[in-house]
This record gives sequence, C-alpha cells and structure tokens, in this order.
Amino acid sequence: MSSLAVKISLAFIAIILILLILANTYFLTASRDMIFTSKQTMLENHSAVITTSLSAMETLNHDNVSQIMELLNVSSLNRISVISADGKVLYDSTTDFANELPLNVEEFIQYALTGNMAFYANFSDGAFRSALYNPITLNNGIAGVLILYDIDETQGSILLSLQSSVKTISFVVGALSVSVIIFLVYYLLSRINIILKGIQPVREGHYNSRIEMSGNDELSALASEFNRLTQRLQETDNIRRRFVADASHELKTPLASIRLLSDSILQIDNIDEDTAREFIEDIGNEAERLAHTTERLLSLTKLDNELQVRREPIDITEVAKQTIRILQPIADVRSISIHVDFDNNCYVLASEDELFHIVMNLIENAIKYNIDNGAVFVSITSSANNIVLTVEDTGVGVPPEDLPHIFDRFYRVDKARSREAGGTGLGLSIVRSTATMLHGSVIALRRKEGGMTFQVRLPMVTKA
Repeated sequence: MSSLAVKISLAFIAIILILLILANTYFLTASRDMIFTSKQTMLENHSAVITTSLSAMETLNHDNVSQIMELLNVSSLNRISVISADGKVLYDSTTDFANELPLNVEEFIQYALTGNMAFYANFSDGAFRSALYNPITLNNGIAGVLILYDIDETQGSILLSLQSSVKTISFVVGALSVSVIIFLVYYLLSRINIILKGIQPVREGHYNSRIEMSGNDELSALASEFNRLTQRLQETDNIRRRFVADASHELKTPLASIRLLSDSILQIDNIDEDTAREFIEDIGNEAERLAHTTERLLSLTKLDNELQVRREPIDITEVAKQTIRILQPIADVRSISIHVDFDNNCYVLASEDELFHIVMNLIENAIKYNIDNGAVFVSITSSANNIVLTVEDTGVGVPPEDLPHIFDRFYRVDKARSREAGGTGLGLSIVRSTATMLHGSVIALRRKEGGMTFQVRLPMVTKA
C-alpha cells in the first residue's frame, strides 16, 4: 500500500514540478522577447529619423554627420555610431567602441552594407543590450552604416525582480501542492485500506463483515454497496445452511422410517401376512414420500441452474384443465369442489412442464390445506398484456407472521399438518422460481372469508 502511495505522490509531484518549471521558463522567455521587440521598435524609429536626415546629404564625413547628430539631439540612446562604406568611423558618441558592441560587429556591418537592416539583442548580467545596424543610402548608393546601441539596466532589474517573485510564488505553490497531494493520496489510500480490511473476512467466509465509512464520495458509496452485498451473501448463506439442514432432515426421516420398518419385519418371527402387508405398505408410502421430495429438489436444482428449455406459446387454460382432471379424485375424497373461470386464448411463452409445475402446486396445495366440504376457485384471465392465474381456497389460511416466508424452501406453517398432507415445503418455492424464470411474479394474500389467494402474473404472447 505504501508503494502505491509513493508512486501516486511522485507522479503528481513530477507533474506539478514540470508545470511550474514550464510556467517560469515561459514567463522569462515571453517577457524577454516582449522587451526585445519593444527595443527593436524603438531603435528602428530613431534610426528612421537619423538615416532620413543623413540621406539628404551629398556625402558623409565627420563634420556634417556630427552637425546632424547635434541638431537631432538623440542623447536618449546609449551610443550612436556612423561607419563609412570603407570601414572608417565617421561619428561615435563614445570612445570605447570595441567593448560596447558585440564581438561579431564586423559581420553585422558587412551585412548592413549589403542594404539590409540587422538587429542584435541580448540579456545578460541583469541588463538588456540591443543594437541596430541600418544602411545609409545616398544618391550614389550605400554610403555607410548607422549603428544604434542601447543598454537598459532598469528593465533588466525589473525582469529579475519579477522572475525572483515568480520563483518564490512557484516554490510556495509547489510546497502547498505537494503537501495537499500527499495528504489526499494517503487519505484516499487509508479509506481504500478500510475497504480491503473489510473484504478479507468475507474471503474466509465471514459474511457478517461490514465497513464503517463516513462521507458521500464514491468510496463511501462503494462501502455501502459492499455492505449490501455482504448482507445478501449472509442471507443467502443462511438460506443455504437452512436448506441443507432441512433437505437432510426431509430425506433422513423417510429413510429412517424405511429402515425401522424393514428391521421390524426381519426381527419379528413368524410375522403374519396382514402385519407384513401393513409394514410393506408403510415402506411404500415412505418411499413415495422420499421420491416426491427428491423429485421436487431436482426441479428446484434445474431452476437454480437455469437450464435451457424449449419454450413455445402454450395455452395455460389447457394445462389447468388437465391438472384439475388429475387432482379431481383427491378433491372428491374430501368433498372439495373445484370451480373454474377461464378466458380463451391465454397463451404464455413457456414449456408445458413449467406451467404444469405452477398450476399443479397451487391447486394441489389448495386441496391439501383446505377443509372438508370446502371449495377451490381457479380463474385464468387476460389483462394488460398479462395472463393472471388465481387460485383461492376456503382453508384455514396462513398466519400474517408466516406470510412473508411461505415461498422459502422447506418453510411450512404447520409442520405436523404438512407431513400429514405429504407436504415438503418446496411446492411454493418451485412456483416462485418458475414464475421468475418466465419473467412473471407471484403473490400470496389472505382471504377475508378465510383461506388463501395465490395470484401468478405471466407475460401474454400471441400464438404463432
């Protein structure tokens, strides 16, 4: 973690230093170039006045050049020199000519004698030094070169002062920026470290781990999402543990009964035929119960794995009619009447087995957990591009505190009564999982008259 903090800090510090260096360099260069331009303009203006005056003369010599210079009064310049075409000094406002002008002065003079203006500028030792070489043209051609030389220590000192101020400001800004960057980097990394410490227990299976992080930034949002994820994982793990325990119990009970009954048959000498038949019948019932539980567990496993099945438009009313024909004998034993109200052409995109699971489990439960001489109401209607399957019964219903859990696997309101009816607590789980896979939903409501209402809503399709 510290290595990452160092890398990020150094990267940002390097960027800031580069920006500060570029800012200082640009300021110095831009200011210097601006002053050079102003010096060139100033010298060109003076040169234009002087060369115009000198060009009006027939010839150039020391006397007439000196007279022109006195009349023009250009004492604001540091130095003025006039060189003839043959290299003689006709006028010079100073005596130290060689030391004031650049070392390659002869090249500038020769260049000017070709009829071109030359400008030289330099900033060193805290002063701006600039020189302008302008050819002097008379009637018979180029007669000489006018040299204007300027030294400006005032603007040089101002530039150095500004440069020093910029450096000081850059240093302060750089120091503050580095401090802020280091603080922010370590602050962010400390928050990331909190998240990492919260993740580590989850990796080992401790889903009760939670991250406490204040703030409204993205890391706080990430921590909140992590907490919601671990809460979901914890709930899923609890469901898984309960499922394994309940499944083990449900499978163990019929197996234990089968073993006990078979041992009883083997241990009883000279067992009579009626007793043996009774034991064998009980073994068969337990085996059927075991097969029923196993079959429903396999159905849930297929739904969990979302195995691909071939789906096509199927009329759910036909599936419901077939299911009622199968269950009618069971209802007749307890004098339970089944009332139907079906719309026509209620097609759903599904497999026949999927719709059969939904209809069978709902109607079978309505019969199993009903009262004797009760009634079951089954309706299928089409509404707003949906098919609605409603199954109602006149049974004892489900207590309000149990209602949120009835779709959980192996959840049974009255376990003793469920075992009597042959229930496994898996039927409604299958209904919900199947409806969800078909992009539908299922709800359970208590009837005011007593009993329960289950309503499944599935998307309606048109038969091809």
